Amino acid sequence: MAIEITSPQNPRIKEVIRLRDRRGRKRQERFIIDGMRELRRAIDADFKILEVFYDEAMGQDPEISHLLNTATDLEAELIAVPERVMEKLSYGQRVLPLIAIAQIPAPVSLEDLSLSDNTLVIVLEALEKPGNLGAILRTADASGVDAVIISDGNRDLFNPNAIRSSCGAIFHLPVISSSHGELIAWLDDRDFQSFATRIDGAIDYTQVDYTGRTALVMGTEATGLSEHWNNENSTAISIPMQGIGDSLNVSTSCAVVCYEALRQRHSS
Repeated sequence: MAIEITSPQNPRIKEVIRLRDRRGRKRQERFIIDGMRELRRAIDADFKILEVFYDEAMGQDPEISHLLNTATDLEAELIAVPERVMEKLSYGQRVLPLIAIAQIPAPVSLEDLSLSDNTLVIVLEALEKPGNLGAILRTADASGVDAVIISDGNRDLFNPNAIRSSCGAIFHLPVISSSHGELIAWLDDRDFQSFATRIDGAIDYTQVDYTGRTALVMGTEATGLSEHWNNENSTAISIPMQGIGDSLNVSTSCAVVCYEALRQRHSS
């Protein structure tokens, strides 16, 4: 049975709002899931759902009711709130029928990955924007990538912007944080070939073979890749640019290369 909270000033509501800040997530070891689709995908991936706040006026909607019953079966606490409280809990101008609170899981390590002879991973160096991370995870999920590895970047993986822009793919793909040195050694020990996208890359991205164990290495649009990625540990590739721009957004570049890898793998 759901409990009711009617005031936006309730301490529990304030604690939830703090989860939109990185410090709040770190302190509470919890994170926010905005929306029904994302909550379903988190449940399907066996994330621990702790609480579900929902608009009491919409609780009888069949789809919402089914999701609330599922959450109850998983021992999540249901909290019914009026629309004005949902407005307080929701992000920006987007008022949702429900949001959930989940436990941050134990981090996944490189050693946790199960590898095949054809494993494909994306490496993101110094990526900071959560929206870019989410968009890349969505592409990775769609194009058959096995894992996304963040090298020396933002380790706040469950930022609400990342979850939203991933459309819930963040719950189904391994996302691993690693130091550069640890990652280079891991890739080398397991016979990965690495392709680093660079503006000055001499090889067109369509002219390399992405079959076999492969790492696609991406940097930020602003600074590109550091000199950590060099001729000794990776092959520099580039995406041709026909207009006045000299680079693409990292999530767009990632999509271009990932789908070329997918095409080759299906062809072979």
